[in-house]
Order: sequence, then C-alpha cells, then structure tokens
Amino acid sequence: MGVGAGEYRVGSDTGRLVVRTYRQGVASKAGHDLVIEATEWEGRVTVPADACEQPSVSVRVNLRGLTVVEGTGGIRPLNAGDKHQIQQTMREALQVDRHPQATFTSTAAGVQGDSATVEGELTLAGQMHPLRLRVRRQDDATVAGATSVVQSQWGIKPYSGLFGALKLRDAVDVEFTVALPAR
Repeated sequence: MGVGAGEYRVGSDTGRLVVRTYRQGVASKAGHDLVIEATEWEGRVTVPADACEQPSVSVRVNLRGLTVVEGTGGIRPLNAGDKHQIQQTMREALQVDRHPQATFTSTAAGVQGDSATVEGELTLAGQMHPLRLRVRRQDDATVAGATSVVQSQWGIKPYSGLFGALKLRDAVDVEFTVALPAR
C-alpha cells in the first residue's frame, strides 16, 4: 500500500472511527439515520520490512465513548436530549456495563497496490467473530477503510421502536480514516 515499514500507533488523536446506522420499517420516516463517533480508541499497525511477512492491526475501542454526532431524516431534528437517550439505549444494547470495550485483532492481510483486505477477529458484546476490513491508501500517510457489522451475529438486538414499526437495520457500517504518524 505504499506505507513505510514500521510500527504505528493510531487512535482518536490520529484518526476518526465512525459507525453509521440506518432505519427501516413502515415508520422509518419518524427515525433518523445516525453517525456515531468513537471518541476513545487506540491501536497499533505494524508494517513489516520483509514483503513476505504480513502487516498486522490491533484496535481497542472504549464503547463508553460512543457519541451521536449527527442524525439525518426524521420528522424533526435530533436535539441534545434525543442524542443522550440514543446513547443510553445504545450502551444497553451493547451491554457496555459488562463489556466496555470492542477489540479487533488481525489474523491475515492481503495487499494489492493501494488497497488491502484485512481479516481478523472482532470482539463485541462479549462475543468474538471473524470480520473483514477493506482498506485503501488515500495518500502517503493516510489510510481509510470500512466494514459492515451485522449486530445480531454478536448477539446484539437491533433497536426497534413504535411497536416494531421503526427498526434499526441489522447491518451497521463502520468507517475509519487514519493518519499514520511518523515513527
């Protein structure tokens, strides 16, 4: 991917990690598609000097630091009280009191030009399952990537309101952009 060999520390001070949720159901017009930012996360990216070795990634996210930053759609704009209520509901669904962190640890990586596929294990809500990240180089020191997390695979029940007429789509999108600082 053109990123120099070495070990890079990444986190909320070097990048952005967001979750995008989407509404569905017959009352979807009443709800909001959300952008939720992880404000407390850290990790390490290792790029080996030997091209025969694989890069590795490990990331830890403090789920208590998830913050609703934007809500689009809906009958009315989100206010501070709405955002607070959504964050409380989200913490309950993620079982943050019992499992305050989510972690990702890579197990394999395939690099092709300016993009890569990183396979790994995501631990969320006390369960570990495989996850694949799609990563691409934006410039000499910045990478961006995305994945989709199907909540029910980790035992998380997607939000449902208005007697089931408003639902959160089971799959949420996770996106990140990271500047790999000089070592």
